[in-house]
Amino acid sequence: MTFAPSARKSLQLAGVSALALSALAITPSVAVAQSEAPSGSTIETIIVTTTRREENLQDIANSVTAVSGEALAPLTEGGADILTLAARIPSVYAESSNGRVAPRFYIRGLGNTDFDLAASQPVSVIMDNVVMENVILKSFPLFDVAQVEVARGPQGTLFGRNTTAGTIKFDSVRPTQDTDGYVSLAVGSYGTTNLEAALGGALVEDVLSARLSVLSQRRDDWIDNGFTGENNALGGYEEQAGRAQLLFTPNESFDALLNVHARSLVGTSAVFRANILTPGSNALNGNFVRDEVYYDSTFNNPQAYDSWGTSAALNLYTDGGLTLTSITAYETADGYSLGDIDGGNLVTGPGIIPFPSETQDGIDSLEQITQEFRLASSDDQATTWQVGAYYFQSEFDITTVGPNGGFPPSTTVRHDNNLWSAFGQLSHQVNDNLQLSGGLRFTHDAKELVGVVTSIPVTPVSVSDDQFSWDLSAYYDLDDRQAVFARLARGFRGPSIQARDVAFFNPPSIADSETSTSFELGYKSEPLDGRARFNATAFYYQVDDLQLSAVGGAGNLVQLINADRGVGYGFEIDSEIFVTDNLFITAGFSWNETELQDNALEVGVCSQCTVLDPDADLDGFHEVDGNPFPQAPDYILSFTARYAIPAGNGGEWFAYTDWYYQGRTNLFLYESEEFYSDGNFEGGLRVGYAGELSGGQNYEVALFARNITDEENLVGGIDFNNNTGFVNEPRIVGASFRASLN
Repeated sequence: MTFAPSARKSLQLAGVSALALSALAITPSVAVAQSEAPSGSTIETIIVTTTRREENLQDIANSVTAVSGEALAPLTEGGADILTLAARIPSVYAESSNGRVAPRFYIRGLGNTDFDLAASQPVSVIMDNVVMENVILKSFPLFDVAQVEVARGPQGTLFGRNTTAGTIKFDSVRPTQDTDGYVSLAVGSYGTTNLEAALGGALVEDVLSARLSVLSQRRDDWIDNGFTGENNALGGYEEQAGRAQLLFTPNESFDALLNVHARSLVGTSAVFRANILTPGSNALNGNFVRDEVYYDSTFNNPQAYDSWGTSAALNLYTDGGLTLTSITAYETADGYSLGDIDGGNLVTGPGIIPFPSETQDGIDSLEQITQEFRLASSDDQATTWQVGAYYFQSEFDITTVGPNGGFPPSTTVRHDNNLWSAFGQLSHQVNDNLQLSGGLRFTHDAKELVGVVTSIPVTPVSVSDDQFSWDLSAYYDLDDRQAVFARLARGFRGPSIQARDVAFFNPPSIADSETSTSFELGYKSEPLDGRARFNATAFYYQVDDLQLSAVGGAGNLVQLINADRGVGYGFEIDSEIFVTDNLFITAGFSWNETELQDNALEVGVCSQCTVLDPDADLDGFHEVDGNPFPQAPDYILSFTARYAIPAGNGGEWFAYTDWYYQGRTNLFLYESEEFYSDGNFEGGLRVGYAGELSGGQNYEVALFARNITDEENLVGGIDFNNNTGFVNEPRIVGASFRASLN
């Protein structure tokens, strides 16, 4: 069923209001539901490591959402990448203008829209206890995941770097002595395939275990280039990834986990589409055709990246209950993306494309080395503590070049970053109900930029800063199933250097360090005798010297700037409920208000759109004081439901659906009639049968649809010389099979 745009928007807004009220009334939430309902009719206990200790999600003074690997499977089986987390978790958003690499994450509205490959982000992505600082490393594909933990608000006391907004932590399934594994195959529209497999078990009884995991994703090219007449010219990809782990447990006093992982990606970068927004409107116009573009280049936006890494996590346990942990890691990556930035050619309209713009950016010889030491007390004491030290070093070259030796001239700059820090955390159980905690971290962060191979002179640039991060929290049990908490935290993000504009004859830009202070009050509960979970948090934060990226404008510049401050406030709800033993529902909601506060801050704006911000001195730069943060949805609503009908021999028929709805989201620092989205939504559906074989193995067959209503959502824009935008993925319909060895 379809509706006219105006009627459709009214219907969407009414639906959101009704669903939001329903979520608050019956308290089902958590952004992503499990594909398979938990056993029994009570909510499962979720263990998280946000405090660097294993603790019950309900027992920590922090706003955290945990998503199981089973929960991710319905979202990724259609070929989706890490961006599938966008708007699936309260207060969490993600986007990218660089295809399947360089994701940009936002928590509570705080993030960074910078598309440069050296961009610093305030959301830290941590994979298997290793900080993935560079945006390429953040895009490692998701497979054989045990759990994802999202911790909102500054987390800089216990985690490595740049966590003023929060952390997203991915943990792979670890090797065990038990033989287990799975194989999963999904096929769908546009030649999409998603193959995953894992196998693990004992190599030496009680001493050595291993696990091998692999992923293969692909999609055929499906978008025509109408200008060159080439059919199926772009839109596809091929990605392979693997992970091997060895767990060495020679005795009760020592264990060691070795992790080696790699990925290879070849495909299409972001698909920019020229003039798909009419001046004065943010609705996609007649120039938008999902399976066609008009590029005046035969390159068709290719992309290729390779990366690999390894880590060793060692634990030494003393007779006195102390644990000494060492985590050593190395990551490397190389690759490039080419983009037809203007999204079209000189003769398409409406609007004028005054000159063609096609640019290739690549990262060469990225090397990241990290080392962490931690000493922690035993968990079974009234007072627990941990202290540690952390070291980070990275080096890489970024090359910007025009294809075929054209404009811009080839320019290579080298980024070096060295960081070290020391930290400590203390918790004390005052009585049976009250626990107090506090932490402190000192960080030294230094960065340097030099030109390597360039026809444009580059003056070396160095920046550094020393800062303290800290947090204080109180957690109080009201009874066995209810608790409240309060948390006050200070975060720090070191100074940044942006050098992409060197290729366009502009000097590098620098942003000073930003610091954030966050206060939150939370409530956690498991009502209905444990059949439901309901967690809610209200928050307020202020970021001083907020780092921003002024992207685009008539000069198509990418420059770092600082705003005097930015503030954000709102709330988020996580909950889930067994309505019946067969019906499991989740629904998540977040409301975020953000505001830039700097009455002297001005930025360049688009040349063909309708800018709403004032230009008091008529110099072409418009004031952004009072505007919301870019790419910060004012609310996110998500909903899932799974209904099962028991069948013979322990099997069941099931139906599972998931939906999200995203509120108004401004795309840039300035506000305009064109570059925002409001009311984006997507839904998915799975129906199938899950059974058990005589040997105890589980299997599942299902039909699925992603973006089942085939929504065409504006998710980003290029604004320098025409109203260019890019959109979400198309509808994918397919079938899947999964078998597990237990």
